[in-house]
Amino acid sequence: MHSTWVRALKLSFQYAVITAALVALQPGRAVAVTLDADVTAFIDEYVSEHSFSRSKLQHWFAQARVQHGILRAMENPTTSSPWHVFRASHVSAARINGGVAYWRRNADMLAKISAESGVPEELLVATVGIESFYGRLTGTSKVFDALVTLAFYYPKRAERFRGELGEFLLLTRELQVDPLQIKGSYAGALGVPQFLPSSYRRYAVDGDGDGKRDLWNHGDALASIANYYKGYGWQTGEPVLVQIEQSTEPVTDEFKTLVERGILPHTTVGAVKRTGASPAFVVADDVKTAVFAAETEAGTRYWMGFNNFYVITRYNRSVNYALAVYELAQELRGLRRSETFD
Repeated sequence: MHSTWVRALKLSFQYAVITAALVALQPGRAVAVTLDADVTAFIDEYVSEHSFSRSKLQHWFAQARVQHGILRAMENPTTSSPWHVFRASHVSAARINGGVAYWRRNADMLAKISAESGVPEELLVATVGIESFYGRLTGTSKVFDALVTLAFYYPKRAERFRGELGEFLLLTRELQVDPLQIKGSYAGALGVPQFLPSSYRRYAVDGDGDGKRDLWNHGDALASIANYYKGYGWQTGEPVLVQIEQSTEPVTDEFKTLVERGILPHTTVGAVKRTGASPAFVVADDVKTAVFAAETEAGTRYWMGFNNFYVITRYNRSVNYALAVYELAQELRGLRRSETFD
């Protein structure tokens, strides 16, 4: 009971801090970062452990501005919409048509990357489509401002974003670029594939052989996405997900328990079937799976998600996101095949 009360108190305090920040940050006001104890400790750490110049770090922080819009966006992510609403905006005619054209333009490069990595071409194209509309929307926020805002003014995820801020500083030093000049998403994601700085440093590769890892370059971006999925355990040729037939009405207590256990595969297809659920196509009973739900216009629908679906959620942990990537990929695959055989 005591631990529950403490967690509730901490959560209330976090919301109070966020609310106070939002009140202070009125639209149109550029609020300077306060060099308080937390910021000073961060600077001390990167001077002592990573040999940054203290004067440079102090200069960069002095130039940073807290972004009230970013705090609001973090509290209301688009991925929290019902699935059918999210799908309508992300698996749209514009993204489908744009994806076919993008695939056509980059066909040789996609075929090569897919053959080397085992990651399907359609998945690479769909990921770029969802993340940055095929490179057209890579973000307009100053990444340093975004990460400073989230690292020091968003308590719920401050630890995570302090890590990303540090990774960003290390990355810009490696790339020999000014951290104040780089633009990306409101959460600090970078380039065509919208990698966070830690993912950029870990998974970005030189896809076109020019000696650089430039995620604003499509060859590097596509090869890096493939490397990311492969790094998280993509299994070539294995299924991603299968919808559960609604005629079975899978609402038993046993089935609900499986849904509540999350999207990391933790059971088997056979065990799911024993609850009365029936997959829309045949999958071997011993394949590991998880069960999840999403809201369609016709009501709640259920899917079995396999290892490869879980891998997609490592890119973005939202089920809506992973469903959108998968469904867009299937649309693109069908159109590309018909285009190829015409």
